[in-house]
Order: sequence, then structure tokens, then C-alpha cells
Amino acid sequence: MARTKRKVNPVLPVAVQAEQPRRIYQVGGYARLSVEDSGKPGADTISTQRELIQSYIDGQPDMRLYDLYCDNGRTGTNFDRPEFERMMEDVRSGKVDCIVVKDLSRFGRNYRETGNYLERIFPLLDVRFIAVNDNFDTLTAERTQDGYIVPLKNIMNAVYSKDISRKILPAISTKQQKGEFIGSWAAYGYQKCAGNAHRIEPDPETAPVVREIFSLRLTGMSYQRIARTLNEQEVPSPGRYLCLKGAAKCESYANSRWTIASVKKVLTAEVYLGHMVQGRKRSGFSEGKKPYYVPESEWVIVRDTHEPLVDEETFRAVQKMAVEASSAYKERLGCHDALGTIPNILRGLIFCADCGRPLVRYKCVTNKGTNLYYVYICQSHSNDLASCPKKYFHETKLIE
Repeated sequence: MARTKRKVNPVLPVAVQAEQPRRIYQVGGYARLSVEDSGKPGADTISTQRELIQSYIDGQPDMRLYDLYCDNGRTGTNFDRPEFERMMEDVRSGKVDCIVVKDLSRFGRNYRETGNYLERIFPLLDVRFIAVNDNFDTLTAERTQDGYIVPLKNIMNAVYSKDISRKILPAISTKQQKGEFIGSWAAYGYQKCAGNAHRIEPDPETAPVVREIFSLRLTGMSYQRIARTLNEQEVPSPGRYLCLKGAAKCESYANSRWTIASVKKVLTAEVYLGHMVQGRKRSGFSEGKKPYYVPESEWVIVRDTHEPLVDEETFRAVQKMAVEASSAYKERLGCHDALGTIPNILRGLIFCADCGRPLVRYKCVTNKGTNLYYVYICQSHSNDLASCPKKYFHETKLIE
């Protein structure tokens, strides 16, 4: 019997192909503005970048905004930026799989590091990258054996930054030699003059605090005790004061307290003698280096540029006390060497459960110098008793 042709039901398709669900990207919008670009007529702003990124994402059916990350006042010549690092943490944890920026220069001006992210890190993490104004999208960009066709633009961004740096440096140096203030914020105790931002004058709110710190030190009070006293009196620390005045928007400053380090910084600054001290740190970018500190002999010091907050006798007396305290500390360091030392194998592994700071190891010697042991304490509590509960852990117990 001959085979008959198989009949096909016209109502039912022969095969129904399942449609692939469209991928919905969780987007991290990134904006950056450097100090050099801020405030110039026609210059970019964080708000305009945010609006452009938000508008672009809203117009893409395959995108959902997860978060916006904004580094204000951060250079593009490196990736040491708090908001960028926060974004990358969300990328690594799988919360963000697409990054949108206004253009490549906002992402970074260092072509080597920028290229490393675009060519290696993002593909490895399966992250899509979009630079809106550059019409660059890794999902559709042409790719060759050498990677995406964007290295030339990255190189131009890096060259532009170096060129600007070289042009600015001589002008900055000239201002420093004249004793003009070129910083973003005046030293604690001072403020920029209203009619001339390159001159500073005593701040009526914080200048008395500086004088009080020097007075307390002259009585023999320790740095730690001075910090505790200021915190107990609810005197805003330098960082917190900037936030309260609206001069700084860094979240880490908002709740900062007085510490041993911040008290020492005040007590050793020659700016309070009326001298302008600048040039302690150099960016190093135009030289192809990372930022670095220079020796004191290379600092730019111009005397008698503004009203002093302390007299020369008081300042020198405080410096003498610091030298004597340092010498006494160094002498004590070797007095128990015969007891030996134990390596700190828990360094960087133990943190305070309340404030999150690393616990600090302290050496203790008892029984007339015959018994040696170590304890871990919370530095936050040590600086400010009310800021964090007391911690006191014996190392042997922790190791067990």
C-alpha cells in the first residue's frame, strides 16, 4: 500500500519555538566631577550627569536603575574613589550588571586602567558598559583582536589630563611662593577671606577652640584627654564642622569625632603662627607618578601672611613637650626587650562589632616587669568613651 502524505492540522503550528526572555539589566549610573572642573562657566556638574544618565536609562526597555554613584571632587586619573569602589562592590555581588556613564572621561582619564576595566574586568564579570555621549556600548561595539575600538580616546583623555596638570603646576607654584592660599578649605580655626579666596582669616567659631587646645596641652594634658574633653563638650571635629557649614559633603566627615591624630595635627601646624605652609604633597600625575609627600625641606613656607592664633613662645613650648614625650616613649620601648616579642598574627583580622574599626593590640607588662601579655582594645572607645562600648580582649583567649 502506498504511503499517504502526512496531514497537518492548519490550526496548530508544526513547532512552537519558545521565545527567549529579554534580559533586564540592573544598572549602576556613575557620575564624577573633579575639583578642577567644578564651578567653571559652562562646566559639567554632577546634577547634569545624573539627569542625562537617568533620562537614558528611562528610555531603555531592557534597563532598570539599581543605584546612582557620584564621586564629587575626585580626579579621573586613578580609580581610588569611594563611590566607584561602592559600585564595584555591588557589581561583584551581582546587584549591578550594567554601568552607564555620560562619557569615557567621566569614567576615567587613565587609559591603562580604563582599558583594563573595559577589556578584561567587565567582560569577565559579564557587565555591560555604556558611555552615552560617546555612543559606546560594549553590547554592540566592534571588537577586534586588540579589544574594543576605544583606546585612542582613552589615551587622549589621559594626555589631556597631563597637559592640564603641567599648565596648572607653574601657576600654583607662583601663588604658593607669594603666600597665597590655594587649598579647598582653610585650616581648622581659619576661613577664607570674603573678598579674596587666596587669603585666610581667623574663624570666630573655631579660632577659640584652637587656642583652647594649645592651652590644655600646656597644662600637661595628653592628646587623648584633650580629644575626650572636646568630644564631651560636643565641639565639632574639623571634618564635622566642614559638613555642618556645607563646605564638605563626604559622609565619613558627618559623624567624625576628635581623635589623637586630629589633636596632634592642630598642635603641630605652623599655620597657627601666621605662616602659610603649602606644597607638602604633590599629585605626581604630570610626572607619571602616584601622589607623594615631599621632605619638609621642600615645603613652601611664607612667613607672616595672616593673623596668628598662638604666639611663638606657646607654639615652641608645645613642640618641646612633643619631643620629650617621643623620646620618653622610645626609651620605654626597649626596657622589656628581654621578655621577647610575639608576632601579631591577628593583625587586620579582628574588628569592633559596634563601630567596625580594627581592634588595636597593646603590650602589657606586669609583676615588676616579669610578665608579658597582649590585649586588644577599641580605638574609638579610647578616643571617646561615649562613642563606643569598652573592649578589652586578651590575645591568648582570642587565639584559643
